[in-house]
Amino acid sequence: MTAHPNDRTIALDDIDRRILRELARDATQSAGALGRKLDLSQPATWRRIRRLEEAGVIAGRRLRLDREALGFGVTVFLGVKLARKGRVSLEDFERAVSAIPEVQTVEHVLGIYDYRLRVVARDLPDFERVLRRRIMTLPGAGDVEANVLLSEERRPGPIG
Repeated sequence: MTAHPNDRTIALDDIDRRILRELARDATQSAGALGRKLDLSQPATWRRIRRLEEAGVIAGRRLRLDREALGFGVTVFLGVKLARKGRVSLEDFERAVSAIPEVQTVEHVLGIYDYRLRVVARDLPDFERVLRRRIMTLPGAGDVEANVLLSEERRPGPIG
């Protein structure tokens, strides 16, 4: 693995790609278990994982919670257009919306809407309460468009 000058990308070989695919599938695997799958020693596997982390290719390992098991059966993607861009700063809106526990992600986007939010709720009436009492009362909140998540398939993403 060598770094390309002036950027954060590194050259990945087939073993690196296999490690990334395996970790994307199950990030809890030990270096020893992963090495056995890839026919590598535990130290060699650990060194490769460490280099991928140091290069920023592996940016962390996240815990994924089952929202339904926690009682949150509805996920809604909200497009939010700010009502008055000049009067409310983007930072003020982002700070306020990020403080709402039901809002899982806040993405500033280019397009019809200024923000895309991922909101979880116990059910549709609970979502309506969150929307009316918390999101629509935010400074600068204007038009919104809601899309209820019906199903989701997680993919690890492209690995060169």
